[in-house]
Amino acid sequence: MRKLLKNLTKKDLLFAFICFVLIIGQVWLELRMPEYMSNITRMVETSGHSLKDILTQGFYMLLCAGGSLVLAVIVGFFSTYMTSNFSRNIRKIIFEKVQHFSAKEINKFSTSSLITRTTNDVTQVEMFMTFGLQVMMKAPIMAIWAVVKILNKGFEWSILTGGCVVILLTFIFILISIVSPKFEKVQKLIDRINGVTRENLTGIRVIRAFNAEKFQTDRFETVNTNLTNIQLFIQKCFAIMQPVMYIVMHSLTLGIYLIGAYLINAAGMVDKITLFSNMIVFSSYGMQVIFSFLLLASIFVMWPRANVSAKRINEVLVEESSIKDGKFKGKTKEIGTVEFKNVSFKYPDADDYILNNISFKANKGETVAFIGSTGSGKSTLINLIPRFYDVTDGEILVDGVNVKDYKLSALNNKIGYIPQKAVMFTGTVSSNVSYGETDRVEIGQDQIKEAVRIAQGKDFVESMDGAYEAHIARDGTNVSGGQKQRLAIARAIARDPEIYIFDDSFSALDYKTDVSLRKELKKHTKDATSLIVAQRIGTIINADKIVVLDNGNCVGIGTHKELLKSCDVYKEIALSQLTKEELENA
Repeated sequence: MRKLLKNLTKKDLLFAFICFVLIIGQVWLELRMPEYMSNITRMVETSGHSLKDILTQGFYMLLCAGGSLVLAVIVGFFSTYMTSNFSRNIRKIIFEKVQHFSAKEINKFSTSSLITRTTNDVTQVEMFMTFGLQVMMKAPIMAIWAVVKILNKGFEWSILTGGCVVILLTFIFILISIVSPKFEKVQKLIDRINGVTRENLTGIRVIRAFNAEKFQTDRFETVNTNLTNIQLFIQKCFAIMQPVMYIVMHSLTLGIYLIGAYLINAAGMVDKITLFSNMIVFSSYGMQVIFSFLLLASIFVMWPRANVSAKRINEVLVEESSIKDGKFKGKTKEIGTVEFKNVSFKYPDADDYILNNISFKANKGETVAFIGSTGSGKSTLINLIPRFYDVTDGEILVDGVNVKDYKLSALNNKIGYIPQKAVMFTGTVSSNVSYGETDRVEIGQDQIKEAVRIAQGKDFVESMDGAYEAHIARDGTNVSGGQKQRLAIARAIARDPEIYIFDDSFSALDYKTDVSLRKELKKHTKDATSLIVAQRIGTIINADKIVVLDNGNCVGIGTHKELLKSCDVYKEIALSQLTKEELENA
């Protein structure tokens, strides 16, 4: 928690200081009331005081109560404002941190856990701070101040109050020791519930198609039951606390009056009034002491879960991305070249290499295609260029410079990336096509329309309600798979990059659209380098260079006709899709 509090701004600290000053005033007003009560008691028991004098003391009590209420409202406002501002900043910091994570760190925490840490965990810390800021300042001040005021009021009463405080602290310590380890399990189970729910919602069509509703319900029920059982255990433990607190508090009141009755009975007539007045004051101050510890107990209830949440947030904040930003962002001698030099790669914590000793070079204006069986490493290979992962061995050069030396923003400005699964964001067609920032071109409406036309999306976009301002739902659920792919391709075209990376980006297109799109792309990207991962021979048959992968190894590089003669793997793939006559006439 202490590490997390370092993110408080100067403005937050100023509000905290104002709260501290106001709480001191609030405590002073509350501790003045028993004194006025003592004065009223003394006036009633002794002669020489008028009703006006008694009402004056009562009026002062009302002023103290009203002043305390006003200060409490102001403290509540400032503390809520401060903690809301703090939680907003923490969520922003976490989000920005995650934005710079590589795939390795995302997989380490899992998507559902990162969502929980950004939402539920931050909320737990915010709740603790909102309540704790007031109570953790007020309770110790009130307890110490009240103890100072009652120390000279009666030795017996002081011993009784001290004993009650020890009982309370011992009980709280035992309770926290029991429930504290459970809170970490609670947060992890919330992660799992988020994960199961997210998986269920994203895969709802597959679940229904395979009649797996009961299986998914059972999965959720298992996690949900585990979470419920732990929560019930925690709540049962805390349910014991309130009765114990009130038993101790009322026992203290009873004990004070029993001791007071004994002392008053044994005292002389003159001392009886003083003792009775002291008993009233001590009873009030004793309740203030116990109430202070009761408030602290409520903080101790919230502390374990907030502390676990703070640790989980700090785990994200201290995690360093394995992808380090370089410094190079200047001009290069080469333009549009990509070169792999003895590149090998294995995923973090994996034993076997996915890619082994891959070497090739794509020059400006060339189209280089990658083909191979499923799991041969095609997508992995091209994902190394924009540094979703870093190579394990060897190096990748873009325009003659190692990708690790580039500033990530400078490297990304050179690349137009179309992923295997087209990603659409909530917004419009225009906002999705012009998505992101680039220092190469200014993407206006004309560039958007041209990019959509080249991507063969003009017809369906202009038929939508609103055309280029038509609404696109989250993840593009209101457009088809082929339409999403064309919009994703248009997004890359609008950036006018040096290097295009197509990760099986034509898979959802029919042959006619595929041919038309590649024909337009060839015209538009004649000065750019295109790297294409494909499953269909027809998509890459005219590539300048085809790299054939098999189990992570490069087993052939050349043109379509060269590979038919020299590479058995390529020939086998080609014959599985086209007839011998079609291949010969291609």
